[in-house]
Amino acid sequence: MSSPFQSEKDCILPSTSSNPSLPHYTKKVRLNYKKICFVGLGVYCALSVLYAKRDWFESFYGYTGYSFSPACPQVDTITPEKHNELWKAMNNKISTPEFQESAINWLGGAVRVPTESFDNMDPVGVDPRWNAFGPFHDYLLSAFPLVHSKLKLNKVNTYGLYYEWTGSDASLKPLLLAAHQDVVPVDPTTVDQWTHPPYSGYFDGKRIWGRGSSDDKSGLIGILTSIETLLAANFEPTRTVVLAFGFDEEASGFQGAGKLGPFLQEIYGEDGFAMVVDEGSGFVEQYGTVVATPGIAEKGFLNTLVEVTAPGGHSSIPPAHTSIGILSSLLVHFERNPYKVEITRHEPMYDTLQCVAEHGKSVPAKLRKVIKKSAHSKSALRALQEFIREDKVLSSLVGTTQAIDLIHGGVKSNALPEQAWAIVNHRIAVVSSVDAVKAHDTALLESLSKKFNLTYSAFGKKISQDGASASGTLTLSDAFNGALEPAPITPTDKDAAPYHLLSGTIKATFNAHRGVDMDDSKSIIVAPSMMSGNTDTRFYWKLSKHIFRYNHHSAGNDSKNPLSSVHTVNEFAEVDSFLEMIRFFTTLILNADESTSL
Repeated sequence: MSSPFQSEKDCILPSTSSNPSLPHYTKKVRLNYKKICFVGLGVYCALSVLYAKRDWFESFYGYTGYSFSPACPQVDTITPEKHNELWKAMNNKISTPEFQESAINWLGGAVRVPTESFDNMDPVGVDPRWNAFGPFHDYLLSAFPLVHSKLKLNKVNTYGLYYEWTGSDASLKPLLLAAHQDVVPVDPTTVDQWTHPPYSGYFDGKRIWGRGSSDDKSGLIGILTSIETLLAANFEPTRTVVLAFGFDEEASGFQGAGKLGPFLQEIYGEDGFAMVVDEGSGFVEQYGTVVATPGIAEKGFLNTLVEVTAPGGHSSIPPAHTSIGILSSLLVHFERNPYKVEITRHEPMYDTLQCVAEHGKSVPAKLRKVIKKSAHSKSALRALQEFIREDKVLSSLVGTTQAIDLIHGGVKSNALPEQAWAIVNHRIAVVSSVDAVKAHDTALLESLSKKFNLTYSAFGKKISQDGASASGTLTLSDAFNGALEPAPITPTDKDAAPYHLLSGTIKATFNAHRGVDMDDSKSIIVAPSMMSGNTDTRFYWKLSKHIFRYNHHSAGNDSKNPLSSVHTVNEFAEVDSFLEMIRFFTTLILNADESTSL
């Protein structure tokens, strides 16, 4: 903030040389100009202090003194023009009872083929558990004959599925739609807790039940259903559409998408796709407004293996602390010291909150004010931070998280355990890094390593040296050597054509499914957001700068826990939501096909 008065010399005083007969007049004028200069400098200094202390000024007076353009601008609904009649016909068909019955059978049949993936499986061809995907491929072949007769199919690493629906214009970057074939295993001890058997694909008139019905066979079958139906209508694409279906996403994806990503890059080149759409978030009502939240980023992750060793022996002569006891203290220390949740203005969830404040119909006035002021006020940003810390879902999306998910120790009830270990799963905030989390964990346990007299090593570095009097060892390491940095953030600015196309498609789909006027762009708002977990897109970063984790499903009214039925008992898919997902993929394919801006 520069001063208009740099010094007294900068004040232009009248000259007496032109009229020496006015000495008293010029003297008064000089004095008046000096007063003006001093007053100007004083006002400037006062304003400078207020500017430097503007957070205090704002909080005291409730006034910012700034004007900003509205946050979270929305694009208009986008519907196909060239293929508008086809799009309308497709929407009408999806609404028919005959189509709905077919869609239910397609998804139910997919659920009835178990395709479980497990951590630490041996490679394809070695571990027989991969063979479960053969019957699933047979099912897809029988269920979607047009897809398999019209599209090119390559199988990558035996079970990875790569389809190409070749367009007539090779100069257009293709659209990549992704999903995964595998599901998390069903715990045998929980089978009797399911309302319907986990692999029944049972339809109760409203929902399809079973493992994978939501995550992610609904996405995979939704994509294939859209393409099968477009093929039946004799649609021929101008823009190539590529499908990539991995088969071990639930086990980090190295065998499936981990092979598909480099394979696709070899064919289409780096940044060879106009956009990538994979499984992800949907939409939910928040503060009286329906908000769609496509994921434009993903957290990183690190599985920290915490391993304690100690001398063994007969349990009748125990030490003060066994390896299991020491490990328990370390884990309690982890949970007593969670990562501090801190939001910045440079991450997706901040943009999400700005959208809610701008467009939410029933956002409390105080919260709306805090969110909007936080764009330029540190005190308001701190207040917003406190609000986030009180919300479990928001906190998990903003900050780095930790969860103790695995533990093991001991071999016999009368033998002292020589080893005990646990795995702490971290999801790393987009503004953090793998190295930052490693440093945090290392520092967190250093005092306890001294308390229990342990030789301490962390992530390949000696923290304390070996000693003859040491009672054991403490080692931290990357459990599966699979640490992942946070994903690059997808652009959403005014020049980000793929984001605008996706936003307009979301609005068109939402309106069409509910029979809302196509010109009504206010029926749903689109807010850039992020996933709480990771997807196969971690292997597709080089394929496009425009990656979205979104498959247009309704999260119902459970905004506090949108993943309440995923990875647990009683997983299900709402049929109405599944049908809307099919509309979404259909609309996206048609809109992308005639877009000139991608």
